[in-house]
Amino acid sequence: MSLFIALLALGFLMLVAYRGFSVILFAPVAALLAVLLTDPAAVLPVFSGLFMEKMVGFVKLYFPVFLLGAVFGKVIEMSGFSRSIVTAVIALVGARRAVLSIVLVCNLLTYGGVSLFVVVFAVYPFAAEAFRLSDIPKRLIPGTIALGAFSYTMDALPGTPQIQNIIPTTFFGTNTWAAPWLGLIGAAFILVVGVTYLDRRIASAKAKGEGYGTGHSNEPQVMDEASRAHPAIALLPLIVVGLSNLAFTAAIPRLYGAKAETALAGLDKPLVTTVSSVTAIWAVQLALLAGILTVLVFAWRPVASGFAEGSRAAVAGSLLAAMNTASEYGFGAVIAALPGFLVIRDALSAIPNPLVNAAVTVTALAGITGSASGGMSIALAAMSSTFIAAAQAANIPLEVLHRVAAMASGGMDTLPHNGAVITLLSVTGLTHRQAYADVFAITVLKTAAVFLVIGVYYLTGIV
Repeated sequence: MSLFIALLALGFLMLVAYRGFSVILFAPVAALLAVLLTDPAAVLPVFSGLFMEKMVGFVKLYFPVFLLGAVFGKVIEMSGFSRSIVTAVIALVGARRAVLSIVLVCNLLTYGGVSLFVVVFAVYPFAAEAFRLSDIPKRLIPGTIALGAFSYTMDALPGTPQIQNIIPTTFFGTNTWAAPWLGLIGAAFILVVGVTYLDRRIASAKAKGEGYGTGHSNEPQVMDEASRAHPAIALLPLIVVGLSNLAFTAAIPRLYGAKAETALAGLDKPLVTTVSSVTAIWAVQLALLAGILTVLVFAWRPVASGFAEGSRAAVAGSLLAAMNTASEYGFGAVIAALPGFLVIRDALSAIPNPLVNAAVTVTALAGITGSASGGMSIALAAMSSTFIAAAQAANIPLEVLHRVAAMASGGMDTLPHNGAVITLLSVTGLTHRQAYADVFAITVLKTAAVFLVIGVYYLTGIV
């Protein structure tokens, strides 16, 4: 019965997310329903002392990253830099190689720190134009954007400032550059196999005489090209974010040492911060801030004219994204405290290999919650100490554990109820029936890449 209660809560949250209801509202409802069925007297103490405690703790750690990432994406969009980057890449690769063009554009934007949701809005108009020119079925656009934005640049490439690559740092004491060679190998596998898959889908469609099609909804308008920035200038903020992230990751420990102590006159005692637990977060925050300032230097006029409205939209978007994930984090903490979760944990712990154990646990919970960051947060909050102990016993570096957990979070998270998938289909004017099969294929490919990386590590010892 205890196992059924835990699964019921997970299934309920998955159902309401799939139906489009707010996770912020229903995550505590699902969690407290499970507590009610387990121990009615514990509902209020668990809500205040566990759910809210974990939820607020997540916001404390990660909200600045969500906020700065959203603002950076917004100023990139307002400056016209995203449009310049997309146009330049398509011109370089060729409109006839539409899939590779759009994948590379998504790579540049996501690896440069632009939010995945912002990338969908920014890239779709150009993807539609490129696919129309090449007479490729529109239904393949979501799979193409998913490959470029929701896969390896999100969590496999070393140094990526996306939240999925940041969360493991606080549990494992690593940084965003953990296991760089394994990340690059996984990324190369996903890129090559993903583009090959989509090219074959295009060839199959053309053999049947299927083209872009007509009568589509949400077709983008032709955009004004007169005021495009030079591509070199447009790329500069992304380069600044990447280099700054690397520089700050190395500089912060040297500047502060193992602990940072801050004594202010109004404090009863000094603030003491363990630097290793926040280095990656601080580095990404400073890097995103440097990227925002770079955009302002080169595009002050177009950004300043609409910054009030644009920043409000960015703040609202970051609050929604952060609170959604924080609610799932609080939900996971409650479920992890229930007797039924012990059954699930023990079953997963029976997997003897620590890396496979971590990968299966993280990707399973990411799939259930429909969120890479939410599922990984739940898994690591509940089982990170177990993962660490098993990895250390097997002499596996925590950097490898970081990369495996991060990549696994972006595997089965893109099930139909995933918020990014729903947004992607809504923006492109397509339905699950029309376009989700290719998104799911990328999901399966991404999941397979995790186990490929694990195999490469055991065969070669490369990190």
